[in-house]
Amino acid sequence: MKIDRLLEMVYVLFEKKNVTAKELSNYFEVSQRTIYRDLETLSAAGIPIYTSKGKGGGIRLLDSYVMKKSMVTDKDQLEIISSLQGMNALNVPGVEPVLKKLGVLFQRNESKWIDVDFSHWGSGEDEKEKFMKLKSAIIYKKRIQFDYYSTNGEYSERIMEPLQLNFKGQAWYVYGFCMVRNAYRMFRVTRINKLNVTDESFERCLEEENRFFVAETKEPITMVLQIDPFMAFRVYDEFEHSEIVKNDDGSFTVTKTLPENDWVYGYILSFGASAQVLEPKNLRDSIRKILENSLKKYI
Repeated sequence: MKIDRLLEMVYVLFEKKNVTAKELSNYFEVSQRTIYRDLETLSAAGIPIYTSKGKGGGIRLLDSYVMKKSMVTDKDQLEIISSLQGMNALNVPGVEPVLKKLGVLFQRNESKWIDVDFSHWGSGEDEKEKFMKLKSAIIYKKRIQFDYYSTNGEYSERIMEPLQLNFKGQAWYVYGFCMVRNAYRMFRVTRINKLNVTDESFERCLEEENRFFVAETKEPITMVLQIDPFMAFRVYDEFEHSEIVKNDDGSFTVTKTLPENDWVYGYILSFGASAQVLEPKNLRDSIRKILENSLKKYI
């Protein structure tokens, strides 16, 4: 696309300082006539480009020129750079090259203000490849196929129109329209296997009224948990103060209303033997069933 070539041309001129029309022609694989037309377009947009003949001549930008003078304010630059740094800290693929280019264009070398690592211990190239596939499918609106395993190990095959990646509750999820359930769903990325991005396109867009990020969900339930004293750090980190009652023996009684789904089961089980479900009975039975099914594998 022409707009991409124009932006890239400005970047090249910033980086190379001086370049010939022939070099630009070879770089972009277009004719020199096209290069000169592009230069006229950039000049008309206020980019101060000038040419010089003779030895050492070529195409240059005015030495004192900085892109901010004609395109974005200082505040806009800082917002763009800091936002991209935040995305880069989240290990979003493809951000770092863009960040470097804008740093050159804006002539800024801002300090890195954020560093976040959301990957789990032991994650490797397979996880990065999965993330790249999901990103591509969302951007280019391609349906995906994958195998999925619920918290209790139930296997299913899914076809999905992915709309957004979300980081929630210390894990990555992909949100979109599940063709199998004919409803919006959210799937934990680590439980997705054999991910395949198909050639089938879709038109569905992310809509505000659908952004409640459901998983395979039943009606919301109010659960009451009793949690051992040495888990105090998790209790105060993960629950609101109004939801916590500290008992005389140092344990905690926590009351929380959440949709009943795989995430809730996995969350309760993450406490191990340090938490038990007091209410409701059906949730307690579901947790017991999951534990019994898990134990069968080792008996």
